[in-house]
Amino acid sequence: MNFISVKEATSIILNNTEIFGVETIPLTNTLSRVLKESVFADRDFPPFDRVSMDGIAISKASFDKGIRSFKIEDIQAAGKAQINLNNPDYCIEAMTGAILPLNTDAVIPYEQINIENGIAKVLIDEISYFKNIHPKGFDKKENELLISENTIIGAAEIGVLATVGKTHVKVAKQPRIAIIATGDELVNVNQTPKPFQIRKSNVYSVLALLNELNLDADLFHLNDDKAVLLKEIDQILKDFDILIFSGGVSKGKFDFLPQVLEELEVKKCFHSVKQKPGKPFWFGKKGSKTIFAFPGNPVATFLNFIKYFKPWYLKSVGLDFESNNLAILEEDFTFKSDLTYYLQVIITNKDGMLFATPIMGNGSADLVNLVEADGFLELTAEKSEFKKGSSLPYLPYR
Repeated sequence: MNFISVKEATSIILNNTEIFGVETIPLTNTLSRVLKESVFADRDFPPFDRVSMDGIAISKASFDKGIRSFKIEDIQAAGKAQINLNNPDYCIEAMTGAILPLNTDAVIPYEQINIENGIAKVLIDEISYFKNIHPKGFDKKENELLISENTIIGAAEIGVLATVGKTHVKVAKQPRIAIIATGDELVNVNQTPKPFQIRKSNVYSVLALLNELNLDADLFHLNDDKAVLLKEIDQILKDFDILIFSGGVSKGKFDFLPQVLEELEVKKCFHSVKQKPGKPFWFGKKGSKTIFAFPGNPVATFLNFIKYFKPWYLKSVGLDFESNNLAILEEDFTFKSDLTYYLQVIITNKDGMLFATPIMGNGSADLVNLVEADGFLELTAEKSEFKKGSSLPYLPYR
């Protein structure tokens, strides 16, 4: 195997992103999707001078000349056409959300008046111009940008999309993803494994990680039989955009995957990265199809997904993929190797700063240890000793 550095592997992967296309879907289906159009105000927001509290609308000029008792001339309800205040010394009852009546320029809430026999008596001595009025266009003007392209759509964005009349929205297409476990030792979750077998777990961890990105996938399990692998993977390549393998890429006698991918004319970009865990990682392309083949050990698969697949996908759909997370090492740590080491850590937040306490597992097969940690610290291959207080790159998974 020709090893490459973590930096080289990252560069190769990020230079091989894909555009999955754009589709238009109903507004009600857009939650957590990636917006692929800029959204502009179709009119001013608010579209009229809007009453912001239930009360009476008056002419401030009348208030300024000392009038404190106003005869109620009419009622301006929300959703009704604008009415006029005909007598400037009178008032109009105005409801929250209603258009401000013509010839009025201040609203006094009910809490600050008494109404008897159709007369509203004001209980305050001061009022400002346009008090309790949300001016037309105060939030946004017509044609002003409301939501930028490449925004993840949340509940707030859906509200804005609705208010500008977007019944259908352009979003990034979601790729078709296959997660493929290889190995004769694997059995289904609902089976009782024999003493030499284990239940499948990596595919479910990867599926959950994909779900966190609002992605779904089909699951496959292929035995260590080269002929079977050739036939099944050939069909999967035709049906899916992304293939994520777990297992079958190391140096074992039954690790056929690199040979199979080569025979299926998948271009190998690299095989093996100078890192621990996750060293025998294979990455390649076939046309627009992208293949991530992770080693089968659970921690290695988990780490490589977070380190490589996640930024690759985020960049592919136009989202921010740069990770600037740093955490401060809470105790000295030594790792004597020429590999980049990913140290599992427990994180404590102290006044907005992240502090990382190492948690030692039993190697990359120690799946349970992932439950106890919060993420990985990246320890560069250029050093072997890392001192307490060092600020290091941090890959969170919680």
